[in-house]
Amino acid sequence: MFRSLRAAPVPAGSRADRDDSTSIRTPPTRAVALVTVAVTVVTVVLGAVTGTAVLLIGLLVFLPAFASALCTPHQTAFVSAWVSVVVIVPVALSTEQLADRVTLALFALGFGALAVYGSSLRITREGALVSLRSTAAAMQRQILRPLPLLTDDVLVDGVYEPVQQDKLVGGDIYDVAATPWGTRVLIGDVQGKGLAAIGMAIDVVGAFREAAHREPTVTALVDSLEAAVVRHNGYAEQRGEPERFVTAVVLGVDAGTETQLVTCGHIPPYLLHDGTVTAVDGGTEHAPLGLADLVDEPRTVSWFPFPAGATLLLCTDGLTEARSPAGTFYPLEARLAGPVDITAGRLTHALVDDVHAFAEGPQQDDLAVLAVRRSPHRISSTPASSPLGTAPAG
Repeated sequence: MFRSLRAAPVPAGSRADRDDSTSIRTPPTRAVALVTVAVTVVTVVLGAVTGTAVLLIGLLVFLPAFASALCTPHQTAFVSAWVSVVVIVPVALSTEQLADRVTLALFALGFGALAVYGSSLRITREGALVSLRSTAAAMQRQILRPLPLLTDDVLVDGVYEPVQQDKLVGGDIYDVAATPWGTRVLIGDVQGKGLAAIGMAIDVVGAFREAAHREPTVTALVDSLEAAVVRHNGYAEQRGEPERFVTAVVLGVDAGTETQLVTCGHIPPYLLHDGTVTAVDGGTEHAPLGLADLVDEPRTVSWFPFPAGATLLLCTDGLTEARSPAGTFYPLEARLAGPVDITAGRLTHALVDDVHAFAEGPQQDDLAVLAVRRSPHRISSTPASSPLGTAPAG
């Protein structure tokens, strides 16, 4: 029976419901009007008290310039018109030299017009950037599906933070596929950073999504990922770019009590169950994707118990290799051994917040943390034992 992959329900008002990065922020018109009037009143009062009303009022001609940096063109036009009236009327009634009065009035009108023009240009450019970022966000949702994800076997939740936030996608990857053979979960880390690493990430995720539904064994799935990395490196060599490898963990979870695991040079998962934390022993640690030709042993699958109600924590080295100001690495296993909220989403967000506080500085690497929560209703009475799952990659 084919299993369904679907997005898990997200509470209203959560981060997933908001997309502050794809909108132009401007202050409310009422606030703009109140601030403009307040500044004018303060200036007039100070001018009357100090006897320099014309001089201080003349400084108001610079107010539209500030408005153009924050407000819409219509709001900036209101500020410019207001300032022009406030400046021109007192100047016209003053006894200063005619040339000075005319110059100040022209300055007020000219600065106001330039401010409106500048605001229009800013809004146009910000609109283009918002459109570009919206497109990038849509691409990210296709490359890396928004979390949490729910299948018949597991709930997968987590946090993904590329080191370059403006790129939205980094060198860390993850994906979940609900297949006829159970749920396959991938987490990986592409060597290096930048656009070249993102290109490799896209190829590996694409290969996983296609092969997860085609290959009945986890080892055959990993072979397909290996082939995708090798092909990408072949194209990179033709362009004169360096070859890259990818560390990865691939899980196969079904209704049985045992779960399949292939580790390709990546951080092993941690199993959290009944208050205990255990680093999952995947047997032989295989070479990263792209380096299989350097070793003689084929990749094989390992089995480990994944009981009902348990949680598997998967992460990239952005978590484990985060350093404190003293140079010590983040003690992930010790943090997990303490009191933690086992809820998948809260666990991963708490870990990310904790590592940021531990590092006390800017993020140094892409960061991906996944919590795979076993469904308590999907354990079959008979342990699964498929000989296909133990077949070595050939």
